[in-house]
Amino acid sequence: MTNINKNSTLNQFRDLLEYNINKRLDYMPDAFNEEQINALELFRNRIFLEEVIEESILFNQKLSWENLNNNLRLVSSAEDLIEVFKLRSDIFHSVGYGNVFSDAMEGLNFDIFDKNSAIIYYTSQNEVTATVRLIFDSEQKLPCDNILSFDNLRKQYNTIGELSRNAIKRQSSKLNLEFKYLMSGIHNVFSNNDIDMTVSGIKSDNYKLCSKFGGVEILKDLGLFEKTNEESMIISWDLSKKSKFFDKAILNKK
Repeated sequence: MTNINKNSTLNQFRDLLEYNINKRLDYMPDAFNEEQINALELFRNRIFLEEVIEESILFNQKLSWENLNNNLRLVSSAEDLIEVFKLRSDIFHSVGYGNVFSDAMEGLNFDIFDKNSAIIYYTSQNEVTATVRLIFDSEQKLPCDNILSFDNLRKQYNTIGELSRNAIKRQSSKLNLEFKYLMSGIHNVFSNNDIDMTVSGIKSDNYKLCSKFGGVEILKDLGLFEKTNEESMIISWDLSKKSKFFDKAILNKK
């Protein structure tokens, strides 16, 4: 109840600020009015950040998770999330995706879909070095629904999700350890939370590796995707059909 009252008060305060700040003061310099608008935008983003943090943590706390690796976790605190959001921002800007996955606040990459996502991260020497999220389907649907409708999949499967915001500090063209840990984390969430099917947008160059995981199908070849200027595609992944390669390379099963 305290959180609900707090959010209600913040929203009322925001509405009051918007009412007053949007009333342009003609007798003041343009620079003053612009500063007021910037201040309001910062306040809006601050409220949104608090909402995302609070709802994301609650969502992840409700998920079933087998703690098989102490360095691989679901987010459980505001500090965890901030480090994840920072890593996303750093990586996406460094690889030229800053405009594709834009920061909601400078240096922090998050959006409304984090509220209903399993957010997985990996730490090395007490530093968050890799992260990925599995968005659970909801009334607002999935991000890739804007490109390709998944309604047919929804008729075939009870629950679908979307993999996104994959960010690894030490990028490699090979199947590196951090990527393997993230994929094992996805398997962990997939297996323990009744997810039947996932979809994802990937670079076409990555399909060869993904296809080895088993249960992977191309849903749509996007060709040269305008947003990234890279050959891309949307794939589906039924992890119940995982391959022996996945068992051995990702899950370390003999």
